[in-house]
Amino acid sequence: MAPSTAPSTNPESLRPGSQIYAQQPVRRARQIILREAEALSEIAARLDESFSDAVDIVRKCTGSVIVTGMGKAGLIGQKIAATLASTGTPSHYVHPAEAVHGDLGRIRSQDTVIVLSFSGETDEIVRLLPSMHQVGVSLIAVTGRAESRLARCADVTLSLGPVREAGTLELAPSTSTTAMLALGDALALVVSEQRGFTASDFARCHPGGSLGRKLAQVHEVMRPLSMCRVASQNLTTRQVIVEVGKPGRRTGAIMLTDAAGRLTGIFTDSDLARLFESRRETAIDGSIFDVMTKAPKTVQASAMLSEAISLLVDLKISELPVVDEAGCPCGLIDITDVVSLLPANEEELADVFNPGPSIVPFPGK
Repeated sequence: MAPSTAPSTNPESLRPGSQIYAQQPVRRARQIILREAEALSEIAARLDESFSDAVDIVRKCTGSVIVTGMGKAGLIGQKIAATLASTGTPSHYVHPAEAVHGDLGRIRSQDTVIVLSFSGETDEIVRLLPSMHQVGVSLIAVTGRAESRLARCADVTLSLGPVREAGTLELAPSTSTTAMLALGDALALVVSEQRGFTASDFARCHPGGSLGRKLAQVHEVMRPLSMCRVASQNLTTRQVIVEVGKPGRRTGAIMLTDAAGRLTGIFTDSDLARLFESRRETAIDGSIFDVMTKAPKTVQASAMLSEAISLLVDLKISELPVVDEAGCPCGLIDITDVVSLLPANEEELADVFNPGPSIVPFPGK
């Protein structure tokens, strides 16, 4: 009988660094992630009224929320400070080692300080505590030890409880820092919700990048009326095409208006192509009113850009008129201006760039 080639499962083979560990990285990764997830579930179950007290302190803070921590906890603290700031709570990070060399001057009595230290005994943190007390700030401790010096000095302690670090050595900050991050996110987001922080507020904090554009209002991104083609609904199709040409980059749509200047229809390059495809060339010299798409879908200038993008995708159109409260055109959203914000789904994109028939069919079709 041939000798077995299965990996040994004796205790020696299960040592860290052994062959069986090296051959099972995916399995080990899953175990590590599941351990961290289990720890988060346990911490969520242990939350008590101390968390509500911390929320009240942060929500009522009239100054800034200062976050500090040493080492890996400090890196987590920087992210928590950024989350607080981006969700409506003025916040910044102060390094504890720099704090004792002058940066304590950034902290005022009306501020709230969140201190992250799993042991609650970190030297750089402990050295700060008397100074914090002298300044008179409200102090929130995030620690794994409720009996630590940090916890005893804090106004409110958010205890992580006993947490086993991930990995075979269980030494590198991993589960503990994940727990700190989750608790900081929960604190920031609950405070934000209680303050009534809205998508518009979030947009003001995130003006850059694709996220900022998606959260912008339509008027910030639309093509202004001076760059759009607008004509009277009483003209012929030929007159409209000839008379409303625009130099330079143009949109693929013409907005039609009545005598009062209100938007009544839209005529696109695709509509023109369909006239020829259906051998209705004579319609070129007829009224554009007869071939335009009447009462097209519109969006107001004050609407969120995400609403306009949803309309472009859902209706499978390439141009969306922007109107004011009186229904008069004031701009246009062209799909080429927002293409970077469209869904990544290839089928949806194909539908938008290859639109079907007009929403309102031409008479006689």
